Amino acid sequence: MKNSYKDDNFGSRIANKAKARQAIQERIKARPGPGDPEFEKIRAEREAISAARQQRLAERKAEKEEKLAREKAEREAREQAEKAAREARELAEKEEADRIADEAIALLAEQKAARDARYAARKARKGGKRARKAQVQAES
Repeated sequence: MKNSYKDDNFGSRIANKAKARQAIQERIKARPGPGDPEFEKIRAEREAISAARQQRLAERKAEKEEKLAREKAEREAREQAEKAAREARELAEKEEADRIADEAIALLAEQKAARDARYAARKARKGGKRARKAQVQAES
């Protein structure tokens, strides 16, 4: 089978092209123009579609902004809760450290008192002037 256009000569191809161009032009001219009621109907439909599209876009934008605001509020609330928990934990740790430090100070004071008592007892056993002075200090 041969392609039909190969059998045509150059002149017939030019003529076919001109006919196709003429058909396209006639189809364009046949379309309704600005004053035509059909044209006005189509334009009104397009405007309605455009208005509906704009409304949907505005609704989506409002929903997105609302979602972002809600997420921001949730994030801020979560951060506040974390901050409060962190502060409470730090306060508890500080109180624990203070308690341990107080216990260490009390233990050191107790150890010093015991050491001083042993020292005073040793001096008292050995006797002498210093021993009596140490005994007087230990009693007071």
